[in-house]
Amino acid sequence: MTVNGEIGLATNGNGEPLTLLRPMAESTTPRCQVCVVGAGPSGLMLASNLVRLGIQTTVIDERPTATPVGRADGLQPKTLETLRMMRLGDRLMRLGTKVYDICMWASDPHGNLVRSGREVHYPASAVDLVDPYILLCHQGMVEAMFVEDLRARGVEVQRSTKFASVAPTSDSEGKESVLVGCKYNVTQDDTALVADYVVGCDGAHSQVRRTIPEAYAAGTPHDSLWGVLDGEVETDFPDLWSKTVVHTAEHGSILVIPRERNKTRLYIEIKGGASSKNLGQEHVMQRAAAILAPYRIAWRSVEWFGRYQVAQRVANRFIDPSTNRVFLAGDASHAHSPKAAQGMNTSMHDAWNLAWKFNLVLRGLASDALLQTYEEERKKIAHDLIDFDVEHANEIASGDAAALAANFRKNVGFIAGVGVNYAANVLNMPSNDKNNGVQPGWNLPPAKVTRYIDANPVDIQTDIPALGQFKVYLVVPDVATEFLGSLCASMASSASLVSRLSASARDSYAAKPRTVGPEDDYHCPERYTAVSDLFTFALITSTDKNEFEIAQLPPILANSPWTVYLDDVAALDTQGRHCIDKWLGGLESTDAAIVNVRPDGYVGSVKRFASTAQAGVEAAQWMDAYYGGFLQVPA
Repeated sequence: MTVNGEIGLATNGNGEPLTLLRPMAESTTPRCQVCVVGAGPSGLMLASNLVRLGIQTTVIDERPTATPVGRADGLQPKTLETLRMMRLGDRLMRLGTKVYDICMWASDPHGNLVRSGREVHYPASAVDLVDPYILLCHQGMVEAMFVEDLRARGVEVQRSTKFASVAPTSDSEGKESVLVGCKYNVTQDDTALVADYVVGCDGAHSQVRRTIPEAYAAGTPHDSLWGVLDGEVETDFPDLWSKTVVHTAEHGSILVIPRERNKTRLYIEIKGGASSKNLGQEHVMQRAAAILAPYRIAWRSVEWFGRYQVAQRVANRFIDPSTNRVFLAGDASHAHSPKAAQGMNTSMHDAWNLAWKFNLVLRGLASDALLQTYEEERKKIAHDLIDFDVEHANEIASGDAAALAANFRKNVGFIAGVGVNYAANVLNMPSNDKNNGVQPGWNLPPAKVTRYIDANPVDIQTDIPALGQFKVYLVVPDVATEFLGSLCASMASSASLVSRLSASARDSYAAKPRTVGPEDDYHCPERYTAVSDLFTFALITSTDKNEFEIAQLPPILANSPWTVYLDDVAALDTQGRHCIDKWLGGLESTDAAIVNVRPDGYVGSVKRFASTAQAGVEAAQWMDAYYGGFLQVPA
């Protein structure tokens, strides 16, 4: 029932409203498991992951077309790593612009504009990265990548469809869900669909957020006003192709960002009491010319013009507590300045965090309690981002090159994305071994190893594709150990929770399989699901390849030939270190270790063991205890 565009309201014969505490969806109403509201980077990232995992997903967006130009433009190293795990992003890597350095300019006491500093953006001494640069490509290119992936798997974005309302409902068997009210912009017809969950990825002015009690965006607005220009420029300014901050005491600041297709983005600070309502393109161009003088600048073309007032805000809630079925992600849950290239990256990682959790809950392999960790983990990151953004924006505006450089060095890991970390919780089991390079709640450090089966040197942190599985790395310097056989036998036994979870997952994926894309013929995801649809088991060893055959390993590993790795290519590593040394500070030949990695690439738990048969049994029990903390065998 629809009255004034609201779902679930009706009136009696006297025109008085009737209260429907639980509106019932008609049997003809379309159904899905997850409704994603908003087809920007966060919404499409979420939808792409869900569809790949076999979750029935509907994406609605009020815009008639995708983003053509402009908006967000910077992909950080952690995001590039994530796209590699998804086997996406090759075209972006080819066509985007890579920025390796950052320059600072300022006016001297005589008013002359001089370069005050130049630094490597991501120095190897400060942060360990496979891709030590920012990749610049406009938001439309990122959206197109996901739209193409969805289309290849049979899903289209439902455009010109505006979210209107959401209300709890249930079917004839009492199954809880939500009724999503929409309006089709072309005909103004009201439509509706039923979903198990709704995720608002609909931007800073989110309509979904308005439906959640007390989900106001709390924070601090600033007086700082900026104009943004994307275009092709003519200039004699020498650092156009570096990320550059220019500050003048009289006219304000500019942030210069090189872009794809020979274009440049300029963020121009506007001083002097202007407001965003009367801030025009010509005025912004004049300010840019004044800041860069005596260097000249002219525009051959302008592709996109925008303006914004800096504000740092975080939604009070990311999940509707009344239903636990309505979620927020991306700009709908946090807002900040765009000058550190964090918005699109953080938004996409909101979705990355949420997708695998939805998958496990919807398959019955985890309870709804797992979804509560989404708000707990991503709200922390949002506040971490705001704290950093306030500092960073202030340093850019201050024009102090030394202070800006110091701020950047202090936060370089966070900016790159690899320094983003989650607090201890049921997913991130605290470790007593603080000397480990792998720590629960942190990103898995990059390391180079040789894949045994084809002798290819690979980046171990991205070699196993994102299939919604946990990665279990069994690390043993010497494969001739009783530990491996005992551990694998214990995990394969019918009493093992890991074994029972794997059996349930196999049944679930048989009934509702992952979707297949055209490139899967080449990526061969079945290589990683031969043993379990929930866990990918991998071996890392220092043993020489000539001393053992894969077939001689315990069945769990023998049947996982594509994830048997040799720790023998330290020379190819970013730091010239062996994987075992980098991850664990080294292992004695009489020791072993297990590193459990979440489906999103964050370390969940890590522990060392003696390489004995009894230790293998204890390790299997430890595994069951860890995964039993948040997974379940469906009834």
